[in-house]
Amino acid sequence: MSDGPIKTKRDGHVLEVTLDRPRANAIDLATSRIMGDTFAAFRDDPELRVCIVTGAGPKFFCPGWDLKAAAGGDAVDGDYGVGGFGGLQELRGLNKPVIAAVNGICCGGGLELALSADIILAADHATFALPEIRSGTVADAATVKLPKRIPYHIAMEMLFTGRWIEAEEAARWGFVNHIHPAADLMDEARKMARHLASGPPLVFAAIKEIVREAEDMKFQDAMNRITKRQFETVDRLYDSEDNREGYTAFAEGRDPVWKGR
Repeated sequence: MSDGPIKTKRDGHVLEVTLDRPRANAIDLATSRIMGDTFAAFRDDPELRVCIVTGAGPKFFCPGWDLKAAAGGDAVDGDYGVGGFGGLQELRGLNKPVIAAVNGICCGGGLELALSADIILAADHATFALPEIRSGTVADAATVKLPKRIPYHIAMEMLFTGRWIEAEEAARWGFVNHIHPAADLMDEARKMARHLASGPPLVFAAIKEIVREAEDMKFQDAMNRITKRQFETVDRLYDSEDNREGYTAFAEGRDPVWKGR
């Protein structure tokens, strides 16, 4: 467990990252830099396979940018650290699953942080919005990501109006995977994290790299890069012990033992 605004907890192959900045878990420049270092360390630790990111307390996941810090001198174009704002959305080479456990209000940069995860679980009281329009600025990462994740017209309405949506509507539009009672949220996130951590890490890495790189590629171009082993993670997977272990375990009728190599 770490001191300061970011608390971490290791449980086997799983890392929990908790944003803990009373009163609302807003992110200033210093916190963003700590988050970037934390997620980069997760990326680079061969023993860690899955990360859960959540907020402290029952009310806020994260409202995004700390406007009080901005008023006190934090520049909107300042040094957010490795990974950009919140440490995740621009972090290169993060080829491990990340679960966002949204435990309350999730708006602005907080919603952008959640969108940077691979799976989003939400407490039943969680709410979501992009209120930047009301302060005369743009939700930059959300403007790029959200229209690709949910129906265009819904994304544009959220961006243009800043309206709030409940967890149920967020799930209906597809950017929340599952809704859980607030008291069960972290147990469910940990259950999913343990399930993923028991899976083949090299395959997860290949999936993440392919999805990320293929987003702006034509289908056949992406397929050619896969079959020619031009993705680093795919090339590593095809020559790995784990790849052979998968075939061997199937042939022997047993569960595979993944080593990540």
